[in-house]
Amino acid sequence: MIKICYVVTIPLTIESFFIPQLQYLAANGFDVTVVCSNDSSLQEKLGESIRFYPIDIPRGISVVGSIYALKALTHFFKKEKFDLIQYSTPNAAFYSSIAAKRADCKVRNYHLMGLRYLGASGIGRIVLKTLERIACNNSTSIECVSKSNMEMGIKEGLFPKEKVIVVWNGSTGGVDLSRFDYNKRAQWRREVRSVLGYNENDFVYGFVGRITRDKGINELLKAYFSLNTDAKLFLIGNMEGEQTLDSGLLEWARECPNVQFHDVVSDIERYYAALDVLVLPSYREGFGNVVIEAGAVGTPAIVSNIPGPIDTIDEGQTALTVEVKNASDLAEKMKMIREIHYKAMGQNAARFAKEKFDGEMLCKKILERKQQLLR
Repeated sequence: MIKICYVVTIPLTIESFFIPQLQYLAANGFDVTVVCSNDSSLQEKLGESIRFYPIDIPRGISVVGSIYALKALTHFFKKEKFDLIQYSTPNAAFYSSIAAKRADCKVRNYHLMGLRYLGASGIGRIVLKTLERIACNNSTSIECVSKSNMEMGIKEGLFPKEKVIVVWNGSTGGVDLSRFDYNKRAQWRREVRSVLGYNENDFVYGFVGRITRDKGINELLKAYFSLNTDAKLFLIGNMEGEQTLDSGLLEWARECPNVQFHDVVSDIERYYAALDVLVLPSYREGFGNVVIEAGAVGTPAIVSNIPGPIDTIDEGQTALTVEVKNASDLAEKMKMIREIHYKAMGQNAARFAKEKFDGEMLCKKILERKQQLLR
């Protein structure tokens, strides 16, 4: 039986993106192992057909943690003799690519989910880009989650074009269309709006993700308040790096009755349906899964015109694009999308997600890709 191993830094990455494809690979004859930091519930979520082996991989810079992770990964890879090792997320990729090469694994596949160094500057950017280049050099193949990030990586000299591919239309796991079900949009919309205190005629802009500067929250709040509108703004996500946000805007938002902040939810598909438009004004993204998830339930989007999100849309048909870090342009697009046929755009978005990002079809494409690599 062919042995493969997936390595990431934290269990949440496996839970959020990889479980369906891991289970699909296991059901199609692969011996599958997952490596990440310890978690008491991950094995149960993976199922009996997938093995979980915990190794702590530091998320930041840690000399002791780095030495431990590299030694532990190398020892484990040598012992298990995997036919294919795949790694995602920057730190996991850096350590795993070195360890897998030391263990003489013939297929070292880097699943590149985004370029972290793009959000850094100065010496930090140089260091992060160097680590990324090392991981790419140690890999025998690279899979980017979006075509635009692939093109940027080639342009930046991280890898040659002969070494990299985008599987199908991109994304890490696609969209589970049985969960993000467009046919339930009307029902979910009524239910969630009733709980949140919105009526059917309220126009609701929404954001889903980490509440932090790099997600464009300052621009979103500035754009929203400049509209002086009766529309609502609803933000779902964990508050991360509150000190990076404009304190005046944040205080204004917290006091405004038309703005709501909400904790992360497990049934996000129902909340997407309650929105009229999703807004993702990020500074950088590997892909932008929230856009295709929202689209699958019929919610159009406004996204930054940056690598990643531009691969999740059909511009003008399923979404509008906005200049990154440009609050004035964002305000204009937020006003524009309300005035045009945004409901038709939502219907287009649901069709687009189904045709381009069906998670079940992506699993089949990933299986074909693994078979190709192993040949």
